[in-house]
Amino acid sequence: MSLTNQHKPVEALHLTILLLVSLTMVHSLSPKCDLTSQGPTLKVIHVSSPCSSFRSKTSLSWEESVLQMQADDKTRLMYLTSLVAGRSFVPIGSGRQIIQSPTYVVKASIGTPAQSLLMALDTSTDMALVPCAGCVGCTSSTYDSTKSVSFSSLTCGADQCKQVQTSSCPGTTCSLNTTYGSSIVTATLSRDNLTLATDSVVGYSFGCIKQVTGGSFPPQGVLGLGRGPLSFLSQSKPLYTSTFSYCLPSFKSPNFSGTLRLGPIGQPNVINYTPLLSNPKRPSLYYVNLIGIMVGSTVVNIPATALAFNPNTGGGTIVDSGTVFTRLVTGAYTAVRDEFRRRMGPAAVSSLGGFDTCYNVIVGKQVPSITFMFPGINMTLPQDNIFIHSSAGGTTTCLAMSASPAVNVIASFQQQNHRVVFDAFNNRLGISRESCS
Repeated sequence: MSLTNQHKPVEALHLTILLLVSLTMVHSLSPKCDLTSQGPTLKVIHVSSPCSSFRSKTSLSWEESVLQMQADDKTRLMYLTSLVAGRSFVPIGSGRQIIQSPTYVVKASIGTPAQSLLMALDTSTDMALVPCAGCVGCTSSTYDSTKSVSFSSLTCGADQCKQVQTSSCPGTTCSLNTTYGSSIVTATLSRDNLTLATDSVVGYSFGCIKQVTGGSFPPQGVLGLGRGPLSFLSQSKPLYTSTFSYCLPSFKSPNFSGTLRLGPIGQPNVINYTPLLSNPKRPSLYYVNLIGIMVGSTVVNIPATALAFNPNTGGGTIVDSGTVFTRLVTGAYTAVRDEFRRRMGPAAVSSLGGFDTCYNVIVGKQVPSITFMFPGINMTLPQDNIFIHSSAGGTTTCLAMSASPAVNVIASFQQQNHRVVFDAFNNRLGISRESCS
């Protein structure tokens, strides 16, 4: 990590959220799974963690796990591509349930008295979507609005209703039909108190889901951490000044722990920032200006169009928590991959699912670094952020990136063991190396 700029220090930690992260490939480990909050500290778990009630009960091999994650990522990428292009994406698939939902869930409380849900965190969506009692097609616990004295429905004349592009008014209550991943969601726009740990947002606006059809949907709903007007950052602005950060631990970490911090207090004293770019058509997405990529010490020759930010088409680069493996537009990916292979030498290359650069030998110090170059930040990836390794003594390793048709996505595998600060108030994103495994 290149540190070229220093910023004013911030004060002591305000809110730390403990992350417990794992993948199916390491599900045999047994971390503590107590989700009780300790004061302002809240735990977050990976959906495939041993602590998660949502993970598959089927034991998968390493290759099966990787292929499953790739399939999930492919569906999420199609969803993100539809967002940047302004289209709806509702694929017709097989009977197998597709889980392309975000990777992490957090315990949130809604209503008075509080009802607890494990909601998925998504940095690429805005409005919270909550399965409500009587929901058709919902698969898990629901929130019962009739049991909350602070619940109310929003009318068609409410400002929040006007902020929802897919809203409609068959009656006096604001209704909405939207897509999320491969699901079609029908909901009513509502308000109730939302609490994370000890901090409560009074009158939080969200979609109270009445029906889900097609594909799948996070079982207990979505908490949007995007940049738009109905996101958590916007609605909790008096508390957290539209700022949060996280450090995601390595997928192979034995303790599954990292941190998510809400608000400007407690963010790193020394960290480099790059400007966030605004796409008026998709204001929720965290666009950054990726100006180049290095493999080792070589700046790869990438067509300018592959990296260029284009608000009209949605092209450019976004930072996303719900995609596992980084995707680069084909012209960029091919150039990076070919230089990577050249530097790896004569070792035979094989493929595994969507990964086309795998090696069946033990790789060591010859692995070149990969650096994402942004104005003000050089994000240099060590080997653990570049290769995904087989478990149980296997030797297969794969370059954990692949091609994308329309948008570059800096994903969670490449973000692990970095502090990533989303500072929408100051319109910037910060990155620094931090060991949180």
